[in-house]
Amino acid sequence: MNFSSPLPRRTFLKTLGAAGLAVPFFARNAHAAEPSKVLRHASFGASGMAWSDIQAIASNKFVKLVAVADVDLNRVADVKSMFPDVRVYQDWRQLLEKEGKNIDSVNVSTPDHMHAPIAYSAMQLGKHVYCQKPLAHDIYETRMLTNFAREKKLITQMGIQIHSQKVYRQAVAIVQSGVIGKVKEVHTWSSKKWGDVGAPPAPTTPPPASLDWNLWLGTAADRPYVPGHYQPGNWRKRLDFGTGTFGDMGCHIFDPVFEALALTAPLSLRSEGPAPDQWNWAINANIKYIFPGTAYTADKTVAVTWYDGDARPPAEIRELIKSKKPSEVTAVDDAGKAKKKQRITAEPDQGSIIIGTKGVLSVPHIATPKLFPEVDFAGYKIPEIAGSHHWSDWAEAIVGGPGKPLAPFDYSGPLTESVLLGSVAVRYPQTTLEWDAAKLTFKNEKGANAHLRRTYRKGFEVAGL
Repeated sequence: MNFSSPLPRRTFLKTLGAAGLAVPFFARNAHAAEPSKVLRHASFGASGMAWSDIQAIASNKFVKLVAVADVDLNRVADVKSMFPDVRVYQDWRQLLEKEGKNIDSVNVSTPDHMHAPIAYSAMQLGKHVYCQKPLAHDIYETRMLTNFAREKKLITQMGIQIHSQKVYRQAVAIVQSGVIGKVKEVHTWSSKKWGDVGAPPAPTTPPPASLDWNLWLGTAADRPYVPGHYQPGNWRKRLDFGTGTFGDMGCHIFDPVFEALALTAPLSLRSEGPAPDQWNWAINANIKYIFPGTAYTADKTVAVTWYDGDARPPAEIRELIKSKKPSEVTAVDDAGKAKKKQRITAEPDQGSIIIGTKGVLSVPHIATPKLFPEVDFAGYKIPEIAGSHHWSDWAEAIVGGPGKPLAPFDYSGPLTESVLLGSVAVRYPQTTLEWDAAKLTFKNEKGANAHLRRTYRKGFEVAGL
């Protein structure tokens, strides 16, 4: 590919909690008033990502953690140690019933299949919500959460914390500056392999006494407990509980592309990869989305192709971001902590290639973006853009502080919908699915509409959802 010449050319790390989770904390305006209101908060989930979210939210001195719910009472020890006064529940519904008048906000940091029931129930009580990605397990749930939050004017944030970090904001600024010209196509991928094949193993032991298996299953169909197959982490591989690699990582890696190009809903998508079996997501996905063009694209439509597992963009695309000599970038981990510089000689393990009419942008997950061909951009200085604290922005907005959530449901909902369309496309390999976002329906493959919405298990229905 040939390109014409390119266009002319508050920070410290705060260590949180006993686990030593480091997240970027950014200094606020010295003259801004400190929030005076106490934010009474509850967490759904107590360990793993939930524990990270609790620490990050509670790092703000105006936040008081009132209650936590976790289906496995063996996983609340860290919370009880750091917050000895917190009230602990095993059933999330009991927490909302008993603490509804005592809390202002919640974080929902559970397996994907329970995001929507819990978040929607909390919002019905007027609670502001921080919800982990993907926003929900299904597209219908995602639309409902987005619309309800808007209707009730609630302050929301999805847990795509890299959205607020410097490196992703730089990528957005570079694309929107026009330095690579109008965007012609995008390739984006993750090496993770949240998939599997085959039926669940036969159960061998009952669930531990600390775990309420019925509550863990929640809205999903009943099935026996199998040690290690679902809980605590392998649920991401299973159709009824997780959303595969694209659900886990797609909301992160699509994010800077989605924002930079000001994308809306796709017009169509097509999977060229393997289909899931009746229990598990597959790996090595290859899904091509066609989005309407925008002010930042070269044509009336733009293709964005997703790959995961061992699948990668074609060799000629990957060649576009290969350095003639090793280079160094400053990498950061998922929590935003700077790692030592990495020498880069090939495409990143996860990230995107954004191809414009004047150049190419490599957007690693998570490191400084880089422009190619290197010789053409030798004098280009990447914009210095401050990052912000993803959790504090949300918490401060609730109590009238200086923060503002950058990934509210009005943004992260449409992003999640686009990503989760991949969970339908992979079920129909080598079939172009035409999407009508306004009607929430596939126009040409009516059977695919059955995968937009689940039926909740009896006893776990949520009114209005």
